Amino acid sequence: MKNVIEVSNRLLRLPPYLFGQLNDMKLNLRQKGVDIIDLGMGNPDKATPKHIVEKLRQAVQDPRNHRYSASKGVYNLRKAIAYYYDKKHHVKLNPDKEAVAVIGTKEGLSHLSLALLGPGDTALVPNPAFPIHMYSVILAGANVINIPLGNDDTFISNLHNVTHKLIPKPKILFLNYPNNPTTQVVEPDFFKEIVKYAKKHNVIVIHDFAYADIVFDGYKAPSFLQVKGAKDVGIEFFTMSKSFNMPGWRIGFCLGNSQIVSALSKIKGYYDYGIFQSIQIATIVALKGDQKVVRDNALVYQKRRDVLCDNLNRIGWEVEKPKASMFLWARLPEKYRKLGSIKFCKKLMEQANVSVSPGIGFGEAGDEFVRIALVENELRIKQAVRQIHKALKLKKLV
Repeated sequence: MKNVIEVSNRLLRLPPYLFGQLNDMKLNLRQKGVDIIDLGMGNPDKATPKHIVEKLRQAVQDPRNHRYSASKGVYNLRKAIAYYYDKKHHVKLNPDKEAVAVIGTKEGLSHLSLALLGPGDTALVPNPAFPIHMYSVILAGANVINIPLGNDDTFISNLHNVTHKLIPKPKILFLNYPNNPTTQVVEPDFFKEIVKYAKKHNVIVIHDFAYADIVFDGYKAPSFLQVKGAKDVGIEFFTMSKSFNMPGWRIGFCLGNSQIVSALSKIKGYYDYGIFQSIQIATIVALKGDQKVVRDNALVYQKRRDVLCDNLNRIGWEVEKPKASMFLWARLPEKYRKLGSIKFCKKLMEQANVSVSPGIGFGEAGDEFVRIALVENELRIKQAVRQIHKALKLKKLV
């Protein structure tokens, strides 16, 4: 007779994985030979720039880089991200006290929640949100309070009202602009109000800046840290995944408030031995090298955005062009809204052979939406829209 294996309460607090059904369906169809156009996961499809790969190749040849590294990142890497932030955002960072390398933002967020939160603590998480913002809090044993996502005075007012009513007061506020999944963007004045709020209520701000450089039509995404007083109340995560097409390399940074950075560094010291040193060395080259590769990357996404939005509008699925990120947050066509996002996604998979992400996977407020990732070339995107048109029959084309 086998022993009964009991998992921890923190694992039991996690809801069923909402993307699981769709992933299984996608796999089954592909095993049957169906060509699924996958616009679901935000997984960059372009190659990492050649000069970064070449530096990695060189570094791998040196046996000294095969050993354990520093869990917080080698000093020259932390110095490079400080240089990058100074040049790009005019933010001064102390490489020793205000920067730590993370094994991708998801790892950093998860360990930071463990470092800052525990049973009885509460975090404010906008809804919809990137799932790890909420689940890192749950895994830390703390409580989540959802607030409707926004980027205006109403959102700021909601923060004050909710915080004033809560006992005990929330300890952390998670933010993410440009936003995944909704693509919402902000201007620096918004972050000024966030800093005022955080100082008034003694709340820690964690800003996920994953899409800092995927911006369109002249829009420039502000760093939270460029606002006066931001380092007094919070930190910002920056990742190499999107800006430099380095998702599989698993490297990013936590930057800002020295006490928060120190807390993350301490807990990481117990959990890991750092990122493979050759990757860190190649990342230094990326941060200090020609940034044209970053600008060119954003142009690729902008062209894909234009093709997707123009063609969806042409077939009768009305959408607006986002100013940033690698996604389109599209409200379901009116005749299909009663289906909800899961059933709608299944319909697209089965009848159009196109995979997109259901909005409810990012929170209840997203159930009338789907997230479409710009991770296929323009020809494949056009093909996807043709297949969607055939399946949905929204209007006849002239």
